[in-house]
Amino acid sequence: MRLSETAIKRPVLATVANLLLIVLGLGALFGLPVRQYPDIDLPVVSINTTFPGASAAVMESDVSKRIEEAISGIEGVRTITTVSNDENSRIDVEFAITRTIEFATADVRDQLGRIRKQLPTGIDDPVIIKASSSSSPVLWIALQDPARNGLELTDYARRNLVDPLSVVSGVSRVQIGGERRYAMRIWLDPAAMAARNVSPADVVQRLNQENLELPSGRIESTQREMSVRTTTRLSGPEEFRALVVREGDSAGGQSGRVLLGDIAKVERGAANYRTGLRINGQPTIGLGIVKQSTANTLDVVDGVREAIVRLTPTLPPGLTLAYPYDESLFIKASISEVVHTLMIALALVVMVILVFLRSFLATLIPVLAIPVSLMAAAMVMGALGFSINVLTLLAMVLAIGLVVDDAIVVLENVYRRFEAGEPRLLAGVTGSREVAFAVIATTTVLIAVFVPISFQAGTVGRLQREFGLTLAATVAFSAFVALTLAPMLCTRLLRRSEHRNPIERGLGRALSGLEAGYGWLLERAMRARLMVALGGLAVIVAAVALYRATPQELSPTEDQGNVIIPLEAPQGATMEATLAHVAQVQAIIDPYMEDKGGPVRAVLSVTPAFGQPGTVNSAFVMLRLKPWEERTMTQQDLVKKLASGLSALPGARAFARNRPSFGIRDFGQSLSIVIKGEEYAQVQEWSRLLLARARKDPHFTGLRDDVDLTRPQLLVSVDRARASELGITAQDIGSALGAMLGEMKVTTYQDRGEQYDVVLQAPAEQRASPDVLERIYVRARASGRLVPLSTIASAVEAGAPKELRRVDRRPSVTISATLVDYSLGQGLAAFEEMARAELPPTAHLAFTGEAKEYKDATGTAFSVFGVALPTQLMIFALAGLIVFLVLAAQFESWIHPLIIIVGVPLAAAGGLAALLVTGQTLNVYSQIGLIMLIGLVAKNGILMVEFANQLRDRGEDIVPAMMHAARVRLRPILMTSIATIAGAVPLAMATGAGAEGRRAIGTVIIGGLSVATVLTLFVIPALYIYLARFTRPSGDIAREIARLEAEHTHR
Repeated sequence: MRLSETAIKRPVLATVANLLLIVLGLGALFGLPVRQYPDIDLPVVSINTTFPGASAAVMESDVSKRIEEAISGIEGVRTITTVSNDENSRIDVEFAITRTIEFATADVRDQLGRIRKQLPTGIDDPVIIKASSSSSPVLWIALQDPARNGLELTDYARRNLVDPLSVVSGVSRVQIGGERRYAMRIWLDPAAMAARNVSPADVVQRLNQENLELPSGRIESTQREMSVRTTTRLSGPEEFRALVVREGDSAGGQSGRVLLGDIAKVERGAANYRTGLRINGQPTIGLGIVKQSTANTLDVVDGVREAIVRLTPTLPPGLTLAYPYDESLFIKASISEVVHTLMIALALVVMVILVFLRSFLATLIPVLAIPVSLMAAAMVMGALGFSINVLTLLAMVLAIGLVVDDAIVVLENVYRRFEAGEPRLLAGVTGSREVAFAVIATTTVLIAVFVPISFQAGTVGRLQREFGLTLAATVAFSAFVALTLAPMLCTRLLRRSEHRNPIERGLGRALSGLEAGYGWLLERAMRARLMVALGGLAVIVAAVALYRATPQELSPTEDQGNVIIPLEAPQGATMEATLAHVAQVQAIIDPYMEDKGGPVRAVLSVTPAFGQPGTVNSAFVMLRLKPWEERTMTQQDLVKKLASGLSALPGARAFARNRPSFGIRDFGQSLSIVIKGEEYAQVQEWSRLLLARARKDPHFTGLRDDVDLTRPQLLVSVDRARASELGITAQDIGSALGAMLGEMKVTTYQDRGEQYDVVLQAPAEQRASPDVLERIYVRARASGRLVPLSTIASAVEAGAPKELRRVDRRPSVTISATLVDYSLGQGLAAFEEMARAELPPTAHLAFTGEAKEYKDATGTAFSVFGVALPTQLMIFALAGLIVFLVLAAQFESWIHPLIIIVGVPLAAAGGLAALLVTGQTLNVYSQIGLIMLIGLVAKNGILMVEFANQLRDRGEDIVPAMMHAARVRLRPILMTSIATIAGAVPLAMATGAGAEGRRAIGTVIIGGLSVATVLTLFVIPALYIYLARFTRPSGDIAREIARLEAEHTHR
């Protein structure tokens, strides 16, 4: 080939071209971002709206539905999830992965602006954030200072830490766990108020009237001007206590002034006592860093840590900051493990080549292809906007075994001719020319496999895109190296070894014996080639059975060094009751703490749970484990050990969970299915039927739905006629109840430049029972006297739903379960079967979290004759078809590609069998391995078929041509296959962070390539001998044309 000949004739040019690839690649490599996975995070925009005093039903009808209608038409909306509860509406809008978060947010803001006037009067402006409302922090920062209480730590954090951390790139919000924000707490005493003829409305009115600062004009003279401000701002507890709330006669007939301190306890306290954060059981204050939905976790955490480093010198004495929870630790450890695997793979591949070539100089030739190809691929990654992540690094690990293949083929052929007596320069030219077609064909096949698959839609498509294109680019550059640098180096470095050491001689004899043994077996196999062909067919049939038997899921459960435990106490449980349950969970975890020899380093609990504001009966417990190399117990084992204790937790529900992979921030259980309908009563009944059926299946535990009609509620009914006679309005009643029972924020006060709320509420002991109406008074306008609420209103306890949920604008119920001895695919299949049996056709099923991504990746592509074809099979078939067509174009034959492609199902059978034997599943990683096998196995067939065709062109018959080709190509086939297997061995034996995914892809490649290499060495020759008779040597047409031209010229 001209390229190889040019490289041999101009060695400096060949060297410079390859050095340029390294230099440009290095420049690109240092500019690549680092992240855990390719950018697969879906853009999510959440809309939070507060309407004081509104019920869940009002929030849904007057707020949520109007917002849903406005945003549903925005381009790229994938899912709309709505939760309406008392006073609050939370809407998460998930967009297609092709939309940017900035444009999606702008579109949502525009639509909300158009309908703002349609929302009820008195509603707060909707708040838009670039993250799901239920997103959990990726980093927790604990504030620790024994000399400061929660109020002081919260105040310091808000004044000095929250704002600097909020402006870090990628941060959506900074939430304060266990927040105790300063407020002026006014604890109203109902009895003292009644005795002094003071109503809650009187207190609210006086606070609003007297705690003011108003502009009052200006004073002007001929030379000077000054503004006038009237300030009656209250700042301290003493000033609030001295506030006059009523003048005149008291209820007892005595005249006197009533001060706020006479009817209330006034103190600086916390605005909200209904949040809690504990680290290892001890209450503390923490800052939770919530990232934007599409932000890179590593960039966000690193940016926050850098900001903390800058802030540390300004911290007051005694205050320290710690990191009890950090998601980036797993990401960094996982990437580090892949880099370590890459180094091991490199060493193993070099050893394999050295064993076969028995020469350090000869080994250097294919080894040089590794740095050139990898660096050049980095250049392509930079141009395409890729990142250094687990998938692209895995591509490089596997590429190490592939990029040497082409150079090995060239080297082996040149070396064979050189050893046969050809001059080194001639051997370089003729040897590289002889295999140039095979090198180009195999490279084209590998590229043809991955480039089309890389454009699959959805999350899985994004994952495969960076992996596939990185691998394709690496292989493409390896072909360039094989056809330029390798031939040139062969003509300068190869030496005939006259004196080999005993080890080299022994290896030589072993390889010669292997070749002779293969030749003997091949001769006998070809005598019974019908049996060989039938045996190959049997393996292909077995591949179909193995596919059906292999459990499927989106991703293997990874040891991320974190365990999550969602906890839910009974509806109506107080904050104290929930914290008591958290303490019980802490006791269950305690035997596994680090100080007792266990794997748990830190336990962080948050109340309420993420995405459930005000729901004090919920909590979220997170366990941070010791580094992987410091413990023997895996995360998965710990989850199993905690399960029994948590299942027996009295009075509460708690489940230990492994975190989902691929950054899916769904902390429900391992299986989540959404039932959608037209009415809430309808979907609730469907949920009841499905749960009853599922509870009979032992593979499902922890079954529950998000319907809870047992939340205790006190329904206050007003006697409107009586209230009207007394001149009491519904607003008077609601205001009185809010001031005494709620945490009514009536005004603000200033302290050291910051503004804080003034909060009214009765003491806890005064609002502990339903008879509270007897102690709350409102003023009758008709008489001016106080009237007990119990005379115009009655209260009845009732159950009510805690929230109303909608998915895609329809009432919905979400069913969750933990799977036992079931993969995600098996669990979904069983649940769908139960749904078909129990639910009517009008019921609509949808999926969330990991289940949704799995269904998107493995759902039905289309049906043929009523048979549904899974997407996975269609992808595999498409890859095989593309390879077949590429080979057909290259070989100018329909039969030769068919012979070569037969090795693909043989490899699939080996890969699937390896998964079953090792107890692994068919997932994203193993699917990538199966697709990769198509190109790897085709390479072996190409080497044999292409050389057999060359021999036929030289006049040999079909049988001797194939027998000769198989024997000659045995060594390069074994070298390339074993080199690829060696590169995959560190993956299959991976340990540490993220090892599960690496093991899956490594297991498939080792199993598939091992089986396929052995079988194709016999099956392909047998098929070639059967089918090649229907083809003609590729040189026949050229010779016929030459003959006709010669005859025409002579005429």
